[in-house]
Amino acid sequence: MHPIFQASRYETPAGYPRQPLDRLFLGTRLGFYLLYLNAVLATSRVARRGELDDQGWVGASFRIFHDIEGCGGRFALEGLENLEQFPGPAVIIANHQSTMETMILPGVIQPVRPVTFVVKDSLLHGPLFGPVMRSRDPIALSRQNPREDLKKVLEEGPRVLAGGRSLIVFPQAHRRDDFDPAGFNSLGVKLALKAGVPVIPAALQTDFWGNGRLIRVLGPIRPHRPIRMVFGAPIHPTGNGREAHQAVVDFITGRLAEWKRSDPPR
Repeated sequence: MHPIFQASRYETPAGYPRQPLDRLFLGTRLGFYLLYLNAVLATSRVARRGELDDQGWVGASFRIFHDIEGCGGRFALEGLENLEQFPGPAVIIANHQSTMETMILPGVIQPVRPVTFVVKDSLLHGPLFGPVMRSRDPIALSRQNPREDLKKVLEEGPRVLAGGRSLIVFPQAHRRDDFDPAGFNSLGVKLALKAGVPVIPAALQTDFWGNGRLIRVLGPIRPHRPIRMVFGAPIHPTGNGREAHQAVVDFITGRLAEWKRSDPPR
């Protein structure tokens, strides 16, 4: 049972109260981004002082989680029990639609097991979120040279996992609304194979928080689009890992297709 949600699933309750700023700005993106900026600034100040611990990271994540709900977002989380069904760390492999998963996954996963990210190195240097991400000791990749990125992950990843922390990996090079299996590399499975840990597939629908044209993090906010996160059962890669990688791709593809069929036309 998840230590915060106290269940294997969670859905935003009907009639969740709206944030005053959301009402003030008539449900436009401005209200949400003022809340988001305030949360990130507060967390960044703590990180700059070297005082952002695991509990503070989870608290910051859930602050944004509830701000999203207060701006009309409706979460549906499933498979939370799969985050607990194995000893030790794992590699959590997910599709990457928006900024939201970087903010929300820590609150969902960290209470169950210690976790950090494999991220683009540019995230470590931003004036606001950079101090927060650096405090989490992630593995930072250039996303310019796939061979060098793979080498770095296979060198540093086993150290992180051996220390008891799981790793969240987004194998896509960039955030995108659709899912392209051909552009979804097997880096996460290769790391799991080398470290001898299981893989947890995660299918995410987070386009409530759209990607901006000029500033990617400041995209449109779409309250009519549900927010879904589903964690699959642990997969233990064997051989060259191809079957495990395909299983992850099939899990994500299947869930996204199912949601697309059930959602109204966009």
